[in-house]
Amino acid sequence: MSADAITVPGGVPGPRTGNPVLRWSARNARIVAPLITLIVEIIFFSFASDVFLTRGNFQNVVSQVGPVAVAATGITFVLLCAEIDLSIASISVFCGIVATYIFSNDWHGLGQWGIVIAAVAGAAIGLINGFFICYVGIPSFMMTLAMLTIAKGMGTYITQGKPIFDAPPLMEHLASVGNKFLGIPLIGFVALGFLIIGDVILNYTKFGRYVFMTGGNREAAEMSGVDTRKVLLNVMVISGFTAGMAGMLFVGRLKSANPAAGGSLLIDTIAAVVLGGTSLFGGEGGMKNTALGLLIFAFLSNGLNLLPWVDIYFKEALQGIILVAALVLNVVALKLEKVQIQTE
Repeated sequence: MSADAITVPGGVPGPRTGNPVLRWSARNARIVAPLITLIVEIIFFSFASDVFLTRGNFQNVVSQVGPVAVAATGITFVLLCAEIDLSIASISVFCGIVATYIFSNDWHGLGQWGIVIAAVAGAAIGLINGFFICYVGIPSFMMTLAMLTIAKGMGTYITQGKPIFDAPPLMEHLASVGNKFLGIPLIGFVALGFLIIGDVILNYTKFGRYVFMTGGNREAAEMSGVDTRKVLLNVMVISGFTAGMAGMLFVGRLKSANPAAGGSLLIDTIAAVVLGGTSLFGGEGGMKNTALGLLIFAFLSNGLNLLPWVDIYFKEALQGIILVAALVLNVVALKLEKVQIQTE
């Protein structure tokens, strides 16, 4: 059908009417809706707080959202495949503990290799998740829920429930808000690097196309020759690896590994990814959406902390209410997008 026509009752094409800017916005609502949310958020908090737009506050935001951004990179792959990984928070804590334990105890003389071993451990846990999901047939919800408990228990066992305060220097250097390049904390460049690599994989590689195909219509992808089980296996490995790296960055920020930490990472990560417009039902979204969602989530959390008239005990509930409102806006916008596409 011509781009200059719409379908009128009876199925007869008719001339297109309406503002072209509104039509473009409706057609690209998956990006436009979260972008509008972000702009409104920035304008509101900039008037509500004199500190919000300062360089120091921006550096704090980057430092806080950096580890979440790394984990969100992996979760984006998972959600695009229409699956879920509930174990990322426990994997992040476990890998942070492994890296810190090996370094602080120079375990078997491998102290300097603690970060590498922990990263491999995160990928290995993702591989285990993927194997049982893809080749045994356990639903991802149940498998990753079980792994959540296993990884958490292993972390507690290694530390005997006590924090370890001797974090690897490299993680402290990368995650500390005081270490900057061009005025931006190094952790921001680490997070940006993960997001860019994820975007390149999704948009410029065969594997990335297979991820979208697997999430969009798994049966059609298999009929096209895509080994969807292998795709999902690799996606779970990516998720485990990025969760592990996020955990080590958290350790660097806090300068300690605590088995009781990381409880909010799962909610923060999935909320940020979905806020950006990536669908929970697979096949739609990407790293650009995730980047927008991360900014929305980070500025919201930071902005609420800066408002003196918001009760600290009510802040978490208010944050949830605002997130629901933003998600409703995204859902409405996505429906408009589908309607606009169908009329073209």
